[in-house]
Amino acid sequence: MRTIDFSPLFRHSVGFDHMQCLLDAAVQTDPSTNSYPPYNIVQVSEEGYRISLAVAGFSDNELDVTVTDNTLVVSGRLNGEDKETTYLHRGIAGRPFERRFQLADDIKVMGSSLVNGLLSVDLLREVPEEKKPRKIAIATKDVGSRIEDKAA
Repeated sequence: MRTIDFSPLFRHSVGFDHMQCLLDAAVQTDPSTNSYPPYNIVQVSEEGYRISLAVAGFSDNELDVTVTDNTLVVSGRLNGEDKETTYLHRGIAGRPFERRFQLADDIKVMGSSLVNGLLSVDLLREVPEEKKPRKIAIATKDVGSRIEDKAA
């Protein structure tokens, strides 16, 4: 197994301790085992995003979308299969799944919808006023008044 040391990346940063956990998880994840259901992440506006998952065969009551601690979890489980159905070919996957998306602190989940087999989750970046960039005034000392105060 390959291990990567990310400590040089964190020498010049403050408050990014959780990034190492995220990077470690990304390196350890095998993409071939976590490919169902397929999904897209689209930026729909300057501050808006949409995650769309292909969930053909699932109804809205068989899907669950939850947010906990900046983690969006989308899961699906079919309520019951028809035991009497004999498939000659079964190409539409109906297996249970769970997808996790790590969200930034300022990303809010606005809602979700299920249309034509696509589950869409709308996200919005809401940056609080205190986190927006602001200009910091630079204080200067008046050098001229000091010179005048000194006797020659």
